[in-house]
Amino acid sequence: MTAMKRLMTVLLLFGLAASAWAVDKADLDKRIRTLTTKFQIMQAKPDKRIRAENLRKAKGVILLDRTKAGFIFSFEGGGGLAMVKDEKSGSWSAPAFMRANEASLGLQIGGQQSFVVILLMNTNATHAVADSSINFGGEASGTAGNASGIADGTVPSDTGQVVMIYSDSSGLYGGVSIKGGDLSPDPEANVAYYAQSLTPKEILFDKKVKPSDTATALVQQISQFSK
Repeated sequence: MTAMKRLMTVLLLFGLAASAWAVDKADLDKRIRTLTTKFQIMQAKPDKRIRAENLRKAKGVILLDRTKAGFIFSFEGGGGLAMVKDEKSGSWSAPAFMRANEASLGLQIGGQQSFVVILLMNTNATHAVADSSINFGGEASGTAGNASGIADGTVPSDTGQVVMIYSDSSGLYGGVSIKGGDLSPDPEANVAYYAQSLTPKEILFDKKVKPSDTATALVQQISQFSK
């Protein structure tokens, strides 16, 4: 293993350790409310909002709140949630909590806070969220999104997973980097929120739990902006 790869591994492990800090249900309800507010703010911006048609077509959605900071060495991480839409009723599932981890090396400076919405556009994509981690293979391309409802990027895969990525960012960040990141379930958060050990599949597809009041408020916002 090269020195660069070793450093990337250390940075990624640091991020995993940071994401494992203890949380409780109140913290997670606050996270949902924060994500709901950031979704509303993004949808109020003509150059950032997601088109209603795309929200209606989405089979699932992931909301992430991500922070990037660093000088020379960088770590990007964040927490969020995933929800999927029932194919028959059109109702949304309870949220399964997710975490994103990314390590970077290169010429970098600055800091950035990003709110990210990932629309899962087919059932392969929704089931991939429940079954395993998703590797983004890098960030979405940078300048798209200047027109209303244009996604920052799309990520296809060999298994037919297709997603649309939207973001609303603040702060400045620049540089060239080598990246390795993924999106994966957050089992600690799910246990803390539901007071039982549940897999993402049980939460998203098997309906083992019902959406909380805070999750229902988020669903109402998604439904409103889908009209």
